[in-house]
Amino acid sequence: MTSTGPARPRKTPCASCPYRCAAPSGVWDPEEYAKLERYDAETMDQPAAVFHCHLGPRDVCAGWLGHREHPTDLLAVRLGLLDGRLDPSCAEYTTGVPLFDSGAAAAAHGIQDITAPDERARATIAKIVRVRGAAEDPVQVSTRGR
Repeated sequence: MTSTGPARPRKTPCASCPYRCAAPSGVWDPEEYAKLERYDAETMDQPAAVFHCHLGPRDVCAGWLGHREHPTDLLAVRLGLLDGRLDPSCAEYTTGVPLFDSGAAAAAHGIQDITAPDERARATIAKIVRVRGAAEDPVQVSTRGR
């Protein structure tokens, strides 16, 4: 639960969301992409931690919720609903934004250009650093391969 109540998803997945098909490749650190695949496991083998938005870490990642036909297939959603950390809207979240259908597919896309992100990816990285810095929630920029 946040200081303002249970965590809710953003209205739509962010432009830099790793689950979003149109997101540029190579934006996030490889360790961030590796987290996505863990949520592809059978429900009881998934992480119990809610996947929060990279831009608004108090928000639930809308891409993470939306990439599943039924968000309640995610263990962290089930647990979060039970203990009140998540708003009930998480259980019914849908979006019209094209998303990868699995964490593995999203991760494969994301790491494709990790060593040489294109201009669009570099601009996205700069925006994330700026937005998170302004929110006093800075990100550490990985210089690996850049």
